[in-house]
Amino acid sequence: MVELRPADECRYDAVALGEVMLRLDPGDGRIRTTRNFAVSEGGGEYNVVRGLRRCFGLRTAVVTAFVDNAVGRLAEDFILTGGVDTSLIQWVDFDGVGTSARNGLNFTERGFGVRGALGVSDRGHTAVGQMKPGDIDFDDLFGRQGVRWFHTGGIYAALSESTAEVVLEAVTAAHKHGTVVSYDLNYRPSLWKSIGGKAKAQEVNREIAQHIDVMIGNEEDFTASLGLEIEGTDDNLTELDTEHFANMISRAVEEFPNFQVVGTTMRSVKSATVNGWGAIAWSRDTGVVESIHRPDLEIFDRVGGGDSFASGLIYGLMTGEPLQTAVDYGAAHGALAMTTPGDTSMATVDEVIKLATGGGARVDR
Repeated sequence: MVELRPADECRYDAVALGEVMLRLDPGDGRIRTTRNFAVSEGGGEYNVVRGLRRCFGLRTAVVTAFVDNAVGRLAEDFILTGGVDTSLIQWVDFDGVGTSARNGLNFTERGFGVRGALGVSDRGHTAVGQMKPGDIDFDDLFGRQGVRWFHTGGIYAALSESTAEVVLEAVTAAHKHGTVVSYDLNYRPSLWKSIGGKAKAQEVNREIAQHIDVMIGNEEDFTASLGLEIEGTDDNLTELDTEHFANMISRAVEEFPNFQVVGTTMRSVKSATVNGWGAIAWSRDTGVVESIHRPDLEIFDRVGGGDSFASGLIYGLMTGEPLQTAVDYGAAHGALAMTTPGDTSMATVDEVIKLATGGGARVDR
């Protein structure tokens, strides 16, 4: 399905490009009334390589940037705890105030029952949002150092005009050196709102999509980010409709024949704490395959579920598993990630394999 460079020729199995923010979580409370926050790290692109390292044991790194102050160093400390290589982080001098550049914060409450999760980002003028082409020597990274798999996504591409250009620079260099490229569309209306909305999102993402081997997303991502008109699209699905999602994938690969694999999560929202959850994937060799469906998945914290799906899917593809196994790994890893707090996975590979092969929630003693 995808052709990987030999592991012994590469320093890294997988590298991500994207923003890493500090997440401030009010726990059982609300952002607007809490007096205490639990702090962790997260980022749509970073979460994927963090899962590949911490759960699946691969050699990973993240390309990002921080202002060099105590807040930036706290974010670095979290990344080090997750086992992700920090040597590719770019550090920007602190001006004492944060006028020229700052570090991103993400206030997130989990939601419960009829109250949905809520995210309030504070990420304007961040160091990573100001990265521009030429800041990173991607030919050195993908060529001399060697990377088997490169992952980035639509969150980072939406931060500024220059970050979209950095994504294009990176994916072009990755392909030049034989690195497989994956991309999670991850459409966020709040990020595109002030820079042109869906029209701008589609302009940027359609250009990037021409350079992608493995495209990942959900229904809204494919319609909003790529402008694919799919009959029967519904932002408030109450039941998982495999045929509908298969039609969406068919439409995507028809328009972008460079896609080798497409993976999409399928979520139906019954309440903030009970969702239908599943996934399907496609390759030219297999056509569409679907994961085990979990119609009443109980959720503790939904943030990062899609990112953990991506890392499980990528792990399956990187280890040469059939696409059916890879999509089951992805769906299982995403489900497990949503049983714990924070953006990043706390699952083990044994737990993923157990759930992916039909295991249940009986106590392991």
